[in-house]
Amino acid sequence: MRVYLPATVPMLRTLLDEGQLSPKSGIAFALTPMLRESYAAGDTEELEYAAMMEAARASLRLLSAELEADPEAMPRRAVVAADLDGVALRPDLDDAAVTLPGPVTVRAVAAVHVDVSEAEPAVRTAAGVVDAADLGDPDAEFALGDAEDHEMAWYATQELSFLLELM
Repeated sequence: MRVYLPATVPMLRTLLDEGQLSPKSGIAFALTPMLRESYAAGDTEELEYAAMMEAARASLRLLSAELEADPEAMPRRAVVAADLDGVALRPDLDDAAVTLPGPVTVRAVAAVHVDVSEAEPAVRTAAGVVDAADLGDPDAEFALGDAEDHEMAWYATQELSFLLELM
């Protein structure tokens, strides 16, 4: 199953350096039967994009904690797309939520999605208000939407070292 793991730039460095990534709480997002049922229409590609955007929003939560600890941390969302077996559905958390069977190895990674530098101001703002947006604050929802309007760039696994070197 193709899964989308929320990540941050330091987590991508760990993936590259250690050859594996252990997502926070073992949670990722995927095109699950529940996600498919929650949409009236949409092909597989559109629904996988919806799952990836759930992971991008979760990346904001991870980034929020990083920025709190280090205000100079790079404010870019990251999502790791990987193909895994043994994934467990988690409809109690979200229609697209899944639990991973363990760490994700770099060999299972299909691609990496990362914000471009132009998105940094919007992403920094959104990371600071993501929890308020979840609770329905309209100003926070607007800020979150501003960040989500930025498309994330796609990178092949073999490009990861070059991407991180250039950041």
